Amino acid sequence: MSLKALAAKIFARRVARRTAKWVNRPVQAQQKVFYDLITKAKQTQFGKDHGFDHIRSHNDFVEKVPIRDYEELKGYVQNIIDGKNDVLWPGKPIYFGKTSGTTSGAKYIPITKESIKYQVQASRNAILSYIHETGNADFVDGKMIFLQGSPVLEEKGGIKLGRLSGISAHYVPNYLQKNRLPSWETNCIEDWETKVDKIVEETEQQNMTVIAGIPSWVQMYFEKLHAKTGKKVGELFQEFQLFIYGGVNYEPYRAKFENLIGRKVDSIELFPASEGFFAYQDSQKEKGMLLLLDSGIFYEFIKADEFFSENPKRITIADVELDVDYAMVISTNAGLWAYDIGDTVRFVSKDPYRIIVSGRIKHFISAFGEHVIAKEVEEALKLAVDQTDALVNEFTVAPQTNPEKGELPYHEWFIEFERPPSDISKFSSIMEESMKKQNSYYYDLIAGNILQPLKVTVIKPGGFQEYMKAVGKLGGQNKVQRLSNDRKLADGLQPFKMR
Repeated sequence: MSLKALAAKIFARRVARRTAKWVNRPVQAQQKVFYDLITKAKQTQFGKDHGFDHIRSHNDFVEKVPIRDYEELKGYVQNIIDGKNDVLWPGKPIYFGKTSGTTSGAKYIPITKESIKYQVQASRNAILSYIHETGNADFVDGKMIFLQGSPVLEEKGGIKLGRLSGISAHYVPNYLQKNRLPSWETNCIEDWETKVDKIVEETEQQNMTVIAGIPSWVQMYFEKLHAKTGKKVGELFQEFQLFIYGGVNYEPYRAKFENLIGRKVDSIELFPASEGFFAYQDSQKEKGMLLLLDSGIFYEFIKADEFFSENPKRITIADVELDVDYAMVISTNAGLWAYDIGDTVRFVSKDPYRIIVSGRIKHFISAFGEHVIAKEVEEALKLAVDQTDALVNEFTVAPQTNPEKGELPYHEWFIEFERPPSDISKFSSIMEESMKKQNSYYYDLIAGNILQPLKVTVIKPGGFQEYMKAVGKLGGQNKVQRLSNDRKLADGLQPFKMR
């Protein structure tokens, strides 16, 4: 064992002990975060506007601070851009994380010196947690690649601006710099296809041990490696041991990845966003990701089926239930207050608190009252892949409310296959039965002849990448939306259907 691997094991053991302290006192950890946040932000513009001086409890906070999305926070962000200090958090942010907005165009999410510290720490601790559990640290001696956005930053109101993954590139610790790929110059390439081609060139002869990124874009990298070398990724990189991912559910990609790699490798799931680093997979044996309760973020949860009601109940970690979908609302040391991040989560454990991401609160299908969520379609697709000979590259689902020839409406699944099923009817039937079992509203609509069973529309190879490129969202942190309640994405995919 190398000195670096030995040091990693010692450090991992130390971090595991620190983590255990708050894991064993989760409610107290969150209470401390809550009072620290309120105390530090009392003299900010937001704190004064919302009576932070008089907040003594979570109930007080609920009364004084309504839930906001970015549109409702935008005025405060504009004050920061205009040069004001102490707006949402003492001082000024050191970065804006740039993300795609729905109605407002780009969103500028404040990132402070306090919040970036926890972002970096969580990324590090996810790997150290894996080392502590498995005892495997040899990979630290090999090359590591992080497929991410460009680290070249712009400015907005005198504050550096970029994608979170690009900002994070500035915080790779010194002891990993020699192991890290691609080169800085390659990482700065904006065009995603050109960038991936250059990454293939730089890495194909290297001893790659860790590969990280959003699954759909890592898949593109793997495919290009295979096309150039004719080898499976696991054969090309014989020491490849660990895949780190976040952003989307890995399960729909798992079979395809194992085929591209040629063998199984361990994986670590992360839940990062510009708004904060919320959770990471802390166990290879247990389901879900450890919710980070001691990282400058105070969490509130609202049952997803109550979220759009007039006065939904906001609860803390102390009152959550298992296997219930919650919209997650955060308050952070970057100055986001009762902020709706748009994700829904489901607790799979309360000792410790572990979650899975079940979807987006605004990404669902409920054209007929069925309220289908991402977790349901992902589980249905995985079941169909597991029970047939199909491999799937990408997919999305949308309602067809006005079919031709007087047919009943249906859910249309747009699927790009790596290997189509030999029996597409069986494949569709497995998904249909899974959807009816998971979602009683969907079952009732089918049984009541309001909907007909789902239909699969096959997208040609590379079609999703072509679509994403056409709309300017190829690569980086961009992801295909799993569910739409309208036909915008479905209509955009029409040119890429198999004829």
